[in-house]
Amino acid sequence: MVSNPVKIAYTAVATAEGGRDGRVASSDGRLDVVVRPPKELGGSGEGTNPEQLFAAGYAACFQSALFVVARRAKADVTGCEVTAQVGIGPDAEGGYALAVELAVKLPGLPADQARQLVEAAHQVCPYSNATRGNIEVALSIV
Repeated sequence: MVSNPVKIAYTAVATAEGGRDGRVASSDGRLDVVVRPPKELGGSGEGTNPEQLFAAGYAACFQSALFVVARRAKADVTGCEVTAQVGIGPDAEGGYALAVELAVKLPGLPADQARQLVEAAHQVCPYSNATRGNIEVALSIV
């Protein structure tokens, strides 16, 4: 594991067999999925794919960060939803890159307050911190 000044509270462990056309399982057995490339990348589209798994993790993590900043601001975010769209495609260097859009639904909040909470959550979320400066992440309020 990389040396990090952060005090690690939990470490997830997952092992892939077969890459994008195989299986991914967590060390505790709670996650065990078949992965297949999507049809758009020449695969069968059956099973899940790494981008779906990343989207699910990012959406859940970002929503938790939103709960944290809303609690600090004493804001009611009842009914909020976060939808993550993760795109993949070729980059200019001949490899592949990701792009993310996080669409956040905050019913009942004024637009300016919703924007402040989303921006604050983007500073708190570990996924946002990990991707910042590495991939494009667009934030929208729906």
